[in-house]
Amino acid sequence: MIPKPEYHTHEEFQNRTRKLEELKKLGIDPYPHLFSPSINAKELEDKFQSADVGHSEDAMNGVGEKMVVAGRLVLFRSMGKNAFAHIQDDMGRIQIMFNRDLTEVAGYTPRKDGDADVLTPMKLIEKKIDLGDIIGVEGTLFRTNKGELTLFAKKVTILCKTLLPLAEKHSGLADKELRYRKRWLDLITNPDVRETFKLRSRILKLIREYFEEIGFIEVETPVLQSIYGGAEARPFVTTLNALEQEMFLRISLEPSLKKLIVGGMNRIYEIGRVFRNEGIDRNHNPEFTLLEAYAAYFDYNDMMRLVENLFDRLTTAIHGTTKIAINVTPTETVVVDFKAPWPRITMKDALKKFSNIDPDSLSDDEMQEMLKASGHCDPKKLVGMKRGLLIAALFAVNVEHHLLQPHHIIDHPIETTPLCKPHRNKEDRDHGLVERFESFVLGQEICNAYSELNDPVLQRELFEVQVSRRDAGDEEASPLDEEFIEAICQGMPPTGGVGIGIDRLVMLLTNSHSIRDVLYFPWMK
Repeated sequence: MIPKPEYHTHEEFQNRTRKLEELKKLGIDPYPHLFSPSINAKELEDKFQSADVGHSEDAMNGVGEKMVVAGRLVLFRSMGKNAFAHIQDDMGRIQIMFNRDLTEVAGYTPRKDGDADVLTPMKLIEKKIDLGDIIGVEGTLFRTNKGELTLFAKKVTILCKTLLPLAEKHSGLADKELRYRKRWLDLITNPDVRETFKLRSRILKLIREYFEEIGFIEVETPVLQSIYGGAEARPFVTTLNALEQEMFLRISLEPSLKKLIVGGMNRIYEIGRVFRNEGIDRNHNPEFTLLEAYAAYFDYNDMMRLVENLFDRLTTAIHGTTKIAINVTPTETVVVDFKAPWPRITMKDALKKFSNIDPDSLSDDEMQEMLKASGHCDPKKLVGMKRGLLIAALFAVNVEHHLLQPHHIIDHPIETTPLCKPHRNKEDRDHGLVERFESFVLGQEICNAYSELNDPVLQRELFEVQVSRRDAGDEEASPLDEEFIEAICQGMPPTGGVGIGIDRLVMLLTNSHSIRDVLYFPWMK
């Protein structure tokens, strides 16, 4: 026998369930198939904000603008012969007035209620409809004596009888953990949360418009992969039963997109979900949205300009300026200017400028001791760490938090990636640098980009280094992808590529403190 959920014992659930059965006995369908509103709350306000729409007497006589609206009942107060309510749709709230003598309920013909009293439509509304129920209202618009736009309800249609109440705004949803777990309640109760997600949708639309204008096409590549790569991360593992084969949820979009570049699709991008089996904090979620774009005959300089121009355009479109005030703590605000171009500085020069550390003057042992002393690195992971990775770790610990305004950090050590082209400058190349940049804002990485490696011989060598790291116990090192190397062997033109975390981008543009605030359903324990 399937056990009943705990909420079935709640008095409110039992009362509403009883009302549901009573509505059915009265001949009312509490879950009709269709209702078609003619206007939403914002359209209503915009269209009639300053219009003379008459008074309540006119509306009750059917004189004026006829409207059909629908929404969730969030406020109800009876005032004798009349009652006033607010219904909430996805664009705002609409005030409704019901009248004891003139308001009808769809599907209901008044008759005796169990008692001696006649259950009038008004009594039905008061006794059988609860806060949280979804209703449709047909009627005539008017303005109250206080000037508030109001719809007189000629006919009310019950669209969804709810069996559980809404959370009380202040006590019921004060716990952020609960808001993240039950996002539907958060969206009902907090209009600012709905606005954040509407803005997220608009940001994605603007990104697509930007890439279309500069000649890119959007593509889709597999989420399930037989081999993963393109980043350093632990994957989620599953099984494809039809083939009896181990599969992985992708950790990056890169390998598949580069195969399309080989195939002659010269400017492509994808916005898709990727999955990394790693920690959860205010900047990380195991499932997140990534934008990756690749362009044949671009290099990392072209990609820097592309990123700058994208952020310049997004901030201007959304905020009307490239300067945005962002809360970095509850009491501290930083005005960030995204106007292109952004400063460019090498990783080594950034270490010298912001922390007075010259990595070229330090031995590997000295860098390891500095990292141990910082308290930010696991000493076990430092053992045997390659020199380039030590430099990158020093940068992360000592420099990133200084990068409040947008910066491109360029020319990284080759050990940081197996997919990037060695530096074109011989001296830098001899020092083991590659043409990679990461862009930082408010101390956080917002994108990662390369002049993409298209030398199949060097590509194999770098993958073999990754395999050695895996064999030594590094679970985040990538496996050898023979099919990817085969594709590169068949010729990939000089290419620039970039990856941008959509969720962090939305955090910046909506002034959100945590990645959980911009994900509909963040991962929770």
